[in-house]
Amino acid sequence: MSVVVLFLATVAAVIVWWLAGQRVTSRPWLEVGHAHDRRSGAPMPPAKVGLGVFLAVVGALFSLAISAYFMRMTSSDWGALPLPGFLWVNTGILTAGSIALHWTKVEAERRHDEAARTGLLAALAAGLAFLAGQLFAWRILSGAGYLLADNPANSFFYMLTGMHGLHILGGLLALGRVTARAWNTPFDRRLRLSIELCAVYWHFMLIVWLVLFALFAGWASDVIDFCRQLLT
Repeated sequence: MSVVVLFLATVAAVIVWWLAGQRVTSRPWLEVGHAHDRRSGAPMPPAKVGLGVFLAVVGALFSLAISAYFMRMTSSDWGALPLPGFLWVNTGILTAGSIALHWTKVEAERRHDEAARTGLLAALAAGLAFLAGQLFAWRILSGAGYLLADNPANSFFYMLTGMHGLHILGGLLALGRVTARAWNTPFDRRLRLSIELCAVYWHFMLIVWLVLFALFAGWASDVIDFCRQLLT
């Protein structure tokens, strides 16, 4: 249960920080300045609020799954699952995609449309490469005899990476639509907002993946054991 609380607290802190940065609690009627200065105090677009709520739900879903992972790994039938070395490469690919989307967001805000289009393509390619890499990692494990139903550790690995992969796939569909719009329509405020939302989603999925990667590598267990020793 402590793992769930810790993960949810982290997710909540990230979302609150992001919402605060978007001035969701601002009061435009109290702003002082010219009319164009008061635009910065405008309420957050509903799409941003909706994304924040969705990410909170996704964070809760993964926190529950991770909690179940920790509870199940204490069973006698739990067997260690070797971490495929290719996952290091895949982590780098997902990180590169997140960086590319952040760069795309910055270039779009600077009205550098061609650079933003290039960034969208780079992020899309990184997302596709990550999914292909996950399937390759699955193939490595299954080829080595670590099948889905053979061990609870195997089942959790396939389940958690599969859940994350489905969310990446959903993000790729949205990113693909935004990329198509970027080639067919001029960059307006709505398109720039879509790019920003894709970037936020990608950063969040990178954080989730880093947590899962630490979980599979055994680092998370070491950190929790260390914290328990400090508390006792």
